[in-house]
Parts: sequence; structure tokens; C-alpha cells
Amino acid sequence: MHVLILGGTSEARRLAEVLVADPALRVTSSLAGRVARPRLPAGEVRIGGFGGPAGLASWLRGHRADVLIDATHPFAETMSRNAALAAAETGTPLLALRRPSWLPQDGDRWHPVPSLAAAADALPALGARVFLTTGRQGIAAFAHLNTLWFLARSVEPPVSPMPAAVEVLLERGPFTLDGERELLRAHRIDVLVTKDSGSAATAPKLTAARELGLPVVVVQRPAAPQGVRTAPDVAGAVDWLRQLAGQVN
Repeated sequence: MHVLILGGTSEARRLAEVLVADPALRVTSSLAGRVARPRLPAGEVRIGGFGGPAGLASWLRGHRADVLIDATHPFAETMSRNAALAAAETGTPLLALRRPSWLPQDGDRWHPVPSLAAAADALPALGARVFLTTGRQGIAAFAHLNTLWFLARSVEPPVSPMPAAVEVLLERGPFTLDGERELLRAHRIDVLVTKDSGSAATAPKLTAARELGLPVVVVQRPAAPQGVRTAPDVAGAVDWLRQLAGQVN
């Protein structure tokens, strides 16, 4: 059975590592190619886009992929939609591996918003020194806020447009609670902006913000495409795949 994993997340790498140990499976992971030095998963790897849903469908047919697992970032909405369309066109079983959302705890001052644009609209009333952790492609949504100061953290350097007053911090998680506490204090941050990635590797910033009583603007994640089955973790994805293999056999 040939499994194509649309990856780029820690869950995708863990899933590939588990699956390649099964001699009955051929595992190919696909990475978008937006990171200069990606962490490569076990098994076969391809890098780059497919050319939309038609290109992905062509790849599935041409490489005789039996199963498609969408383990992309929860905010990779376009790729997830393309996966759903390609799977429907080719009749390929599809699973979306989606880590659970973060949940607010006692003491949190969360401000949920539906988009980056809404996050930008909310900021002026919440603080003047902003810790922006929405990724390099999200920084442009805040470029017009010239009265605020930003500390923008991303894995890769962002591109223009950017806010007039911005310091860019190039770092890759996982991050520690002590490190996040120090970062917030050292830069005198008074509001945090984040996407609801649900990642444990980046969750310490939420704890640090809670301890300091800081407001947190949380961009809510898009829903998985309608009709696509989901699993919350690697174990759930493996169970689904085993059930599918049993039906095929």
C-alpha cells in the first residue's frame, strides 16, 4: 500500500516514522518547500507544490498512491481543500490529521478572532508592544499599524510589506516556558498574537502570557473540508490506516 502524507508538521514526521517501519507500506511525504532547511521525515520525500487539485490528482494516479493523509498545518487551508478535491476525483481514501485546538484556562485573557485582518483590527485597543507569532506570511496583515511596535517571530525571514516598527526574531520551536517568560519581559510585550495551531511546541507562550496577565489575540483555525474524516493524533491516523488495510485485504 502506497501512502502519501502531505506533511511539514511534527505529527507528519512522527507518522512517517511509524509507517516506514511496516514493510507492507510504501510511504512518501510531500513538503511544500517554503522552508530553506526543512526537517526531513523518514521514507521517500518530495518537495514542492503539485499545481492545484488537478496536479495532485495526477500525482496520485501516476504514482499509484492508495491512501492520502493530510497532515499539513491546521491553517494550510488551500492545501487541505486541494487534497479533498483530488481525493474525491481519484477515489483515494483521505484522512486529515489535525491536532486539537488550544483551550483557554483560568486566568487567560483570550480574544478569539476569525482572521488575521480581525486580529489587526483588535490590536490598537489591547496594547502598543506586540509579540506577533503568526508566521512570516501573516505579518503583512499588520503592516498598516504604524503606531504599534512589533516583535515578529518566524522560522524564515518575512517579506514586505511589514509594520514600520518591527524587530524580526528568526527562531524555530520547540520553545521553553522560561525562554518565553524572559522574551516577553525583555521586550516589554503587552499583547500576544497567535494562530490556534494547537502545537505543544509553541504552547509555552500562552502560559507565559497568562502568568503576566497579558491579552492574547487568538486567530481561530479554519474547519477541515466538509466530509473529510479527521484524526486528532498519530495513533488515530495509524488505527484508521489499519482499519482501511483490513477492508482492502
